[in-house]
Amino acid sequence: MWPHGSIPIKDYAIETPFKKPSKDDTFHEVKIDFNPSSAIEAIHFILKDEETGASYQHKGRDFRVSLVNYLEDDGNMIHAKSSFGKWPDAVEQLPNMVLKAEASCDSKNENRRLEGFYEEQPIVKEVSVGNMVNVAIRKFPDAANIVLHLETDIPGDVVVHWGVCRDDAKTWEIPAVPYPPETTVFRNKALRTLLQPTGNGSRALFTLDEKLDGFLFVLKLDANSWVNFQGNDFYIPLSSARSVKGQSDSESEETSGKAHTDGIINEIRNLVSGLNSEKSLQTKVKEAKESILNEIEKLAAEAYSIFRSSTPSYPEEDSDADDAEPTINISSGTGSGFEILCQGFNWESNKSGRWYMELKEKASEISSLGFTVIWLPPPTESVSPEGYMPKDLYNLNSRYGTIDELKDLVKSLHGVGLKVLGDVVLNHRCAHYQNQNGVWNIFGGRLNWDDRAVVGDDPHFQGRGNKSSGDNFHAAPNIDHSQDFVRKDLIEWLCWLREEIGYDGWRLDFVRGFWGGYVKDYLDASEPYFAVGEYWDSLSYTYGEMDHNQDAHRQRIVDWINATNGTAGAFDVTTKGILHSALERREYWRLSDQKGKPPGVVGWWPSRAVTFIENHDTGSTQGHWRFPGGKEMQGYAYILTHPGTPAVFYDHIVSHHRSEIGALISLRNRNKIHCRSIVEIVKAERDVYAATIDDRVAMKIGPGYYEPPSGPQRWSLALEGYDYKVWEASS
Repeated sequence: MWPHGSIPIKDYAIETPFKKPSKDDTFHEVKIDFNPSSAIEAIHFILKDEETGASYQHKGRDFRVSLVNYLEDDGNMIHAKSSFGKWPDAVEQLPNMVLKAEASCDSKNENRRLEGFYEEQPIVKEVSVGNMVNVAIRKFPDAANIVLHLETDIPGDVVVHWGVCRDDAKTWEIPAVPYPPETTVFRNKALRTLLQPTGNGSRALFTLDEKLDGFLFVLKLDANSWVNFQGNDFYIPLSSARSVKGQSDSESEETSGKAHTDGIINEIRNLVSGLNSEKSLQTKVKEAKESILNEIEKLAAEAYSIFRSSTPSYPEEDSDADDAEPTINISSGTGSGFEILCQGFNWESNKSGRWYMELKEKASEISSLGFTVIWLPPPTESVSPEGYMPKDLYNLNSRYGTIDELKDLVKSLHGVGLKVLGDVVLNHRCAHYQNQNGVWNIFGGRLNWDDRAVVGDDPHFQGRGNKSSGDNFHAAPNIDHSQDFVRKDLIEWLCWLREEIGYDGWRLDFVRGFWGGYVKDYLDASEPYFAVGEYWDSLSYTYGEMDHNQDAHRQRIVDWINATNGTAGAFDVTTKGILHSALERREYWRLSDQKGKPPGVVGWWPSRAVTFIENHDTGSTQGHWRFPGGKEMQGYAYILTHPGTPAVFYDHIVSHHRSEIGALISLRNRNKIHCRSIVEIVKAERDVYAATIDDRVAMKIGPGYYEPPSGPQRWSLALEGYDYKVWEASS
């Protein structure tokens, strides 16, 4: 019964292209022939846009045409009790439908014969359009007003519906005059201003009292179209404009208490989260921009994309005291800033059934190498033995060992000074039971959720939740984190793991699948010492060759970190990919971006970048993206001397690389290199890359020549291996 051109999709579906009956026809069609006496109960389908890959469904579910009890021997007989005005199941699921039929009546058996029918279902194709909304605030010296400039490239007439607020409640008020041209009062609660057209869009200037707390707005495009931020008003804080007036960097650092810095984080986060990725603050004076940038880096460089054109500074560092240990507060995004992470398992670790006990025997050895944090495998019962298809979250008897063995392991690791990260899978969960349609989306165990906990836009699992806030993982039901009961249960579970098992923090699996703001909620509640997310997607390639500029790739990772409010770091996939091309192709020039900085996340937000060269997915027996063979130590010479938080794969510390890795870790520790250390790239050419770090360490990788220059700084060779060297500055 497969139409021509059909191809199987795994073992559960068929993909069939639409075709025109003739060249002159406007419509496309698919004809499916079937035997009416077969056991087929229904036909399920979705429509796929070949151009965009988007799928069209009905209210988040498959379209379904029921066949049982409606087809007789010749395939077109329908019972008299079923009227032609309503075809059960099918019509109920297809709104705005026109049903046309011709019928003949057989009075003897009171059946009606369906000769033909026509159904019409309008489908709206959504096309993603990227537009900008730029907001800039300027405080003029010796003036009591703030000038806010709002500009957008949205075409046509755009009306900004706006007001101001005086406190954190964000209650709308109408400010005092003056107002921009074309402004009217709306219901005595807000103002409406028609933006004035420019060459590439429209804009308006707003003069506001400096005592106001914030500027609130939404954009009205027409009678039925509004632009807001995830269902809420856009909020632009005005206090940051006041804080930069006449204030030097040092004064700002001295007067910023915890309440002030927390406020700045929220203010900048609101600016970034509410607007699209490209922003410009062209009207800001240079002094104001520099002051804000210093504050941003002090708070972990929140919202880098707004201020991308400037060079971040590092106010935590005391550049005049080389021997002074930098003061870095412990936070879940960075730990102490001096962390060195060991991944404590590989893809095969589950096969012995006693991995926890095996790792316990190596605890002292791992600690002696200089690691401070160890990442353990997923602890929960799982459909897959590796643990990444969790089922009952409170059942911690897994293929790695029992819950008691896990507790014993964590206690032993703590005993040798190691912090312990649990690998938690929050994006998806495997169900215990099938629903009435035979779909696995009903959960058991302590968290006995129903299909409301599953996102509604994954056709495979028929969830009744809201649309996913990220990318769907199609192998298991994707959890809807917008549900209050889901977030409450997951917070309780994470806190239980912290207390019951003793985990110090988290490695978060597949965070691309849900909004980073939910991660912030989970981390605020569970208060980890350290947390890192796996945000993994493809780098940019042109005709199979990696692009030199990977800003778009690292921006997506930075955007996710920013969505967590900097409460989590992220694996620096960008740096790993660039190292691949640089080492494989002898193109070491790739290790410097257009501004002479490291080209990965570590070049933009080093304190939140967890650098690595291999893990259980990319290496081990999976080998999905294996690091260039024989060049592993060049990779470690790079990440263990540079800022960021370096992570070392278990397979490498139990290999012949062990002693070299240990030597690099020792060098990093004794030179106090940390996640915010300063890199100066001195050479990035075809066959060599060289850099100095904090003026204490110099390094080079690649077969080309480099020696640190002689001068007031005296260098001594500390480590040397295949195509890498590392020097230390003499005291």
